[in-house]
This record gives sequence, C-alpha cells and structure tokens, in this order.
Amino acid sequence: MAKAPATFSLKDQLFNADSLGDLADEFAAGVPGFDRDAFHAAALSGIAERSLLECLDWFADCVEPHLASDFPAMADQLEAAMPPRLDPSLRDDDFGRFIHAVPGVLAVRHGLEAHRDRALDLLYAATQRFSMEFYIRPFLNRWPEETLARLAMWAGDGNYHVRRLVSEGTRPKLPWARKVELTQDQTLPLLDRLQADPTRFVTRSVANHLNDVAKSDPEAVLGRLSAWEADGSQGAKERDWMRRHALRTLVKDGHAGAMDMLGYRGDADVSVSLDVATPSVALGEALEFSVTLEAGDALPVLVDYRIRFARPNGKTGEKVFKLKVAEVKPGTPLVLKKVHKLKANATTFELHPGSHGLVVQVNGVDRAEASFEIV
Repeated sequence: MAKAPATFSLKDQLFNADSLGDLADEFAAGVPGFDRDAFHAAALSGIAERSLLECLDWFADCVEPHLASDFPAMADQLEAAMPPRLDPSLRDDDFGRFIHAVPGVLAVRHGLEAHRDRALDLLYAATQRFSMEFYIRPFLNRWPEETLARLAMWAGDGNYHVRRLVSEGTRPKLPWARKVELTQDQTLPLLDRLQADPTRFVTRSVANHLNDVAKSDPEAVLGRLSAWEADGSQGAKERDWMRRHALRTLVKDGHAGAMDMLGYRGDADVSVSLDVATPSVALGEALEFSVTLEAGDALPVLVDYRIRFARPNGKTGEKVFKLKVAEVKPGTPLVLKKVHKLKANATTFELHPGSHGLVVQVNGVDRAEASFEIV
C-alpha cells in the first residue's frame, strides 16, 4: 500500500490507547483465548515511528500471532470479532473507523492467492464496518474477471457501503491507493448501475470516479452523463449535483464541453474588466482585486481566476481558484471583489518574489488579465 502523507495529528486522533482498546476488546470478545493486553501493548508500541497507513499494517502484524494460521479459520475469527455494521439508515458521511482495516490487510496478505473467494467474502463483511477500497484493488489486479463479477453482484446489494465499494474500489486515481489495471469498458458499466443510487455516499463516489476518468478522457465522462440524463432513473436534483461534482476538474480547465453541459456558454457576449487594487504585495499579505461583468441579456456565469506564479527557474506555475457562480442581469453590472492571501509559509505551493499574472476566466474562456508583483 502507498504511504499516506504525514498526518500526525490525524494519526494521533485515530490511533490511541482508547481506540486500540476498543479493537482489543472486540477481538477478545470474538476470538476465544485472545490475549487482549498483549495485543494492546504491542499495537500501541509501534505507532510513533509509522505513518497512518503503515499503522494499519502494523495492527494486522500484532493481531496475526493470536489468530489461526489457516486462512479460512482466520477469516472466521476476523468476522467473529467485527463490531456491528455501520448504521444502514444513514445516507452519507459514515466511513467507519480506521482501526477496522485489519481484516482487509489480512485478506490480501493471506487470501489473495490460495483463498480468493473466502477473502472476498471477508471483504464483503468488513466493508460494512470500514471501507475496503484499498484492499479490493489487489484482487482486481490479480483476479480481474472473478473480482469484477463479485462487484457486479455487489452493485445491487442492500447495504449502501457495499454498493459504494464497487465504485470507490475501482476508481482510477483513488488517493493513497495502488493503481488498478482496469479499462473503462470494465468499470463504467458498474457506474451505470450505481448512478441512480438513493444514497449520497454512493453517488459522491460515482461522481469522484467520473472526475478521475475526466482527467484522461473528458469525452467519455460527458457521454456517460448525457446517457444518464436521458435515462432519467436518478432524480433531477441529485443528477445535477453529480454532474457538477464529476465535472469540477474539467471546469477548472475551462473545458468547453463541460461548460456547455452545465449551461455556461463560452461564446457569451459579456464584457469583463479587472482592477488590481494591490499591484505590489508582500509575502504574507493579500492580493486584492475586483472583476466587473456586464451583459446585454441575462447570462449565467461561472467565474474563476488563475494565478500564474513566477518560479525561480524562469518558468511559471498556474493554479485555479473559484470566484463566483452567478447571473449577470442586463443593465446591472456584476461586481465581484476578492481578497487572496499570499501565504509566506505555504507547504503545497511555495511563493517567490517577482512578477505574477492574474487571469479571469468566465465560462471557461480567458476574459481579462493583469499582473502584480510579490516583493
């Protein structure tokens, strides 16, 4: 499994004496003879020097000596130690607890080669407690046809966590996870079945999956969204939300087809002016500017701005920021003001002194540009 970024505060929140005590109690209740205290002490001792995801493997290391060496028997023990299923009456934001990733780690470690079917059964049970999106992916790579057949069945499951796994586990660019060697012909038919799901937890995953695909094949995403609209099996409000969420990267890129699908005309007759109130800005202070839009007819607009950052090597780096979704009314200028803090200690995008560019993008088309200095 890929290493997670350093997130020590999150790790400390997730993995501590109390949370590992809960896990130890569950194993002690479900597995006769399980040495609760020995597991608890061992698991706690290895947290400090490991990343968040490495801790999950470590907890599996600490559990394994207390379980049967035969995988089918181990899987039975892991299922017996599972907590109750996540609340099936909820519709969103119920991811589960990271400490319950242990069955997924051991399913891959001991079931991938010789006990594929039993391991997939274990993942089915486990994902109803904590998402198995990381752990289904080795099975998709090793046994694609067999695992996809399971996912096709799970797409109609009564538990929405199982249905979400079908989309999330096959995402092309799932954060922190290993790559899956699947084609769109294998995965998009699964999304066809999930796009009408009644739970936001599932439809968000479907939209995120499409957003991943859009980074390499925008036309496939636009085609799928059009087909789903024609199908009409999802409610209009949720379908509109999914469409916006799925197209968010293409919107940032100013993709004409995505803008058109969302109702923002790139060829709209609109006048745009840009005024930079702080043409010279020190690191740690704010860039202040205003944008004025005028149109002869009522016009929906999606306004973004891009900053072209100067780099020490003479090149530039760009980043897109949201400004406003609105409507320009005839005879009434739309004035948008923005204060953009230029952080001196930004960790994700380091700023450097020099001349920088500011570009205003309306409905995916560059409409106005100015420069400012960072001193």
